[in-house]
Amino acid sequence: MIASQSAKAALLATAILAATALPATGSSAPGHAKVQQVLDQTVAAKLAPGMVADIRDGRRSWFGSAGVSDTETGRERRRNQRFRIGSASKAFTATVVLKLAAEGKLSLDDTLARYLPGLFDGSAYRPDKITIRQLLNQTSGIYAYSDDEKFFATGVGAEWFKHRYDTYTPQQLVEIALAHPPTGEPGRRFKYSNTNYILAAMIVEKATGRTFGQELIRTVIRPLRLSGTSLPGTDSKVSGPHPVHYSTLFSRDPQPAIHDATRMNQSFAWAAGGVISTTTDLNRFFAALFGGRVLPAAQLREMLTTVPTEGAGWIPDTRYGLGVFEQKLPCGTSLWGNAGATYGSWSYTMGTRDGKHRLTTQINGDWAPLSVFTDALAAEFCPAAS
Repeated sequence: MIASQSAKAALLATAILAATALPATGSSAPGHAKVQQVLDQTVAAKLAPGMVADIRDGRRSWFGSAGVSDTETGRERRRNQRFRIGSASKAFTATVVLKLAAEGKLSLDDTLARYLPGLFDGSAYRPDKITIRQLLNQTSGIYAYSDDEKFFATGVGAEWFKHRYDTYTPQQLVEIALAHPPTGEPGRRFKYSNTNYILAAMIVEKATGRTFGQELIRTVIRPLRLSGTSLPGTDSKVSGPHPVHYSTLFSRDPQPAIHDATRMNQSFAWAAGGVISTTTDLNRFFAALFGGRVLPAAQLREMLTTVPTEGAGWIPDTRYGLGVFEQKLPCGTSLWGNAGATYGSWSYTMGTRDGKHRLTTQINGDWAPLSVFTDALAAEFCPAAS
């Protein structure tokens, strides 16, 4: 179970722990002291067991950390640890779709009826009126399966332990969504829905005759040599070095119990939120993507064409493109990238429009407020006050 980004942020912001500080450990490398301060303060406030920041600015790089990967052993956070990236996966999915568009295998203006005939039969939806573009920019009006009350309940508290290894097929996830009425007319307004990206990946498979995972490797992972990035499907492990993923399991208790949620079957998120990656790989991917080294210019322009998100209960001060979003910081600086939350992991990867200057942050817990990431971005990208 994965909540919509806005619901996740609201729930997790209520679950901040009030406790004494953990010892903070961090890099003393010069040049990014303000970012390091955010890391240290986040851990000291018990908003996360550990937090890392990985900065790429041209050919220069910097890595900072605070806190631990494992609260029992005290193992430190390190560069190139793997973690679940949640909805930042959508940038990968959108890139696969746009690569196929560049190859002439599909068009963003194709409708769902062309690729998924029969799937919407008996529902309140008109697949002949919904386009691939509307899936990717979250204006399709298709209900988010992750907001379904029964589905959501399987991921809360003790129920999560009962269902952590459940397998969902993409069609099952879509059928959960289609049991609900549309949230709006296609193309009318932004409404965040994981269902959109499940459908997009299903279309990839129909258009190519290969699995979405195979296309992800062919079009993105292999060309960019993203050695720490994978889509594990039903595999419950995070292979390779990784921090423990600590979760409140959506508890509303003001002092919730914290659980190890590292192992779980993320078929419930698949192409909408099931990718595993590293800070290095995320910086490399987004630097290449925004730098024009992944998509042809025409498809990159499509990706960066945004719709407003105001009134949708989503991340403030943003506009959503195709699998990426633009965010304006309080100082007025605009950044591009994506972010994601899932059990035990929050990640935020943003940077300049040309891809040259990027910051990827990640915490191995899921109860910190969104402001933690905004503070880190402001520390790196906002000019110092005079």
